[in-house]
Amino acid sequence: MAMRRILITSLLLAGWSATAEAAPAQDALLPASVIFAASTGYWEDDGNAPDVERAPTGAESVANPEGEAAQRHGYYKLFAVRQPDRTSKVYLQQITQTETGPAIASTIELQEFSDLKPYVTDIRPENSTGIIKEPGLFATVYLKTDPAAEPDGWTVLIDEFGDITVEKATN
Repeated sequence: MAMRRILITSLLLAGWSATAEAAPAQDALLPASVIFAASTGYWEDDGNAPDVERAPTGAESVANPEGEAAQRHGYYKLFAVRQPDRTSKVYLQQITQTETGPAIASTIELQEFSDLKPYVTDIRPENSTGIIKEPGLFATVYLKTDPAAEPDGWTVLIDEFGDITVEKATN
C-alpha cells in the first residue's frame, strides 16, 4: 500500500511539473521596460483638432479629414521607459475614449527629459481621485541626473489650449 502511494504521488508530481513546464507563458500586457506610468488629466475637442504634438508643422492633419466633426474626449498618460543604459525616456500619450474602449490618439517623446538622460524614480499625478473637472494635465516626474544624487521634481503641465510645458518644480 505504501509503495502504491509513493508511485501515485510520484506520477502526479511528475505530471504537474511537466504541465507547468509545458504551459505557454502569457503575453506581457506591459513591457518590462515601462517603469512608471500615470494616467491623468482630461482633454476634449470638436473632432477637427490635431492630436498633441510638440512642434507644429505647416501642414497639420486634422483628426477627421472627411469633415464630419465628432466630439472627442479622453485623458493623458505619462510614462517612463528604461533604456539599456538605465536612463529613461518619458513619453506623453493622448488617449481617446471610443465606443469600443480607450485608444491611443497620439504619442510623443518629451525631449526635455531625454536631453537630461535621467534616472526616473517616480511619476505622480496632481491628484489621485481620478476626477478632473477642467481640461489639462499637471503631473510631477521625479528624476536624478546622477544615480547617487537625490531626485528632483519636474512638472509636466498641459493647459486648456493643449500647450505643453516641462520645467523643474519650484517649491
